[in-house]
Amino acid sequence: MGSEIDDGFIEHRTHARVGFLGNPSDVYSGRTISFSLGNFWASVRLEPSKDLVIEPHPHHDLVSFSSIAHLVNRLESEGYYGGVRLLMAICKVFYKYCVDNGIVLKDGNFTLSYDTNIPRQTGLSGSSAIVCAALNCLLDFYNIRHLVKVEIRPELILSAEKELGIVAGLQDRVAQVYGGLVYMDFSKEHMDKMGHGMYTPMDISLLPPLHLIYAENPSDSGKVHSTVRKRWLDGDEFIISSMDEVAKIALDGRSALLEKKYSDLAQLMNRNFDLRRQMFGDEVLGSLNLKMIEVARSVGAASKFTGSGGAIIAFCPEGPAQVKQLEDACQKAGFIIQPAIVVPSVLTEEDLKTLS
Repeated sequence: MGSEIDDGFIEHRTHARVGFLGNPSDVYSGRTISFSLGNFWASVRLEPSKDLVIEPHPHHDLVSFSSIAHLVNRLESEGYYGGVRLLMAICKVFYKYCVDNGIVLKDGNFTLSYDTNIPRQTGLSGSSAIVCAALNCLLDFYNIRHLVKVEIRPELILSAEKELGIVAGLQDRVAQVYGGLVYMDFSKEHMDKMGHGMYTPMDISLLPPLHLIYAENPSDSGKVHSTVRKRWLDGDEFIISSMDEVAKIALDGRSALLEKKYSDLAQLMNRNFDLRRQMFGDEVLGSLNLKMIEVARSVGAASKFTGSGGAIIAFCPEGPAQVKQLEDACQKAGFIIQPAIVVPSVLTEEDLKTLS
């Protein structure tokens, strides 16, 4: 952890995450199952310093360019946003939370810097990984890990992102705070009563071998704005019943995992995607994302988005021969495929004591 060494540095790493079943119902009082993905991560480093400094990343926060063409190309491919604003936002949210809850912070400043290898626009929660790692550094620097409940931390991360206009749900942040495989219930009843959902860690060994598929240059990851949220709020029966079914997929998926009924799991993955497609439509999903799903299904693999698009998670219920077919199909289509590495829970003894 590094929290004991006041004169030394503190560093935390947060992994990418995969929304495995039930997404996007987390934003609609639903249920999801997500896991922490060891293939990619973000790390944040905190070093005590005279002034409070947020260091820009040499690659992700460029402010110096070789030409105006370089600047414009960079903005068109990467956008205006690096990680500095994420670090600033979590510092603000963290400080306000402590003030509001009577948590006294010691004196002293620090320098925050970050690094990440989570591919951009792949729906693997790159932004929240940076924020989560930074929050862990702040908890240790101020030595207040025992005062901020684990269940509350995803809300703090989400609040920091909301400060920046990032629209997202809680599941990604829960998966990253907890690590491992987590079943989540976001029913209105839990949220209203406790201010957070019911989060149940599961044994990662229950998961079958899974594969991550993504595009190197995810330019067409669906640019059309979705109307699903508005339709849900307006009481659209089709959206409400479909979203309820998506939430039930996580519940059924939990049983399938516990009983290791992997053929059921494959059907649930496919159904999850089909429902998303019916609700959101092909224009919102984007042709590149649909192509990844089609490539996986062409060899009989089950597949669905890891998030809102950019990457998919695939499962080959027939085993190694089918995996080989999937690898060949991905290579032919120009997609990157790799075995999904599942990271076990990251909660410490101290964290576990704060759980309700």
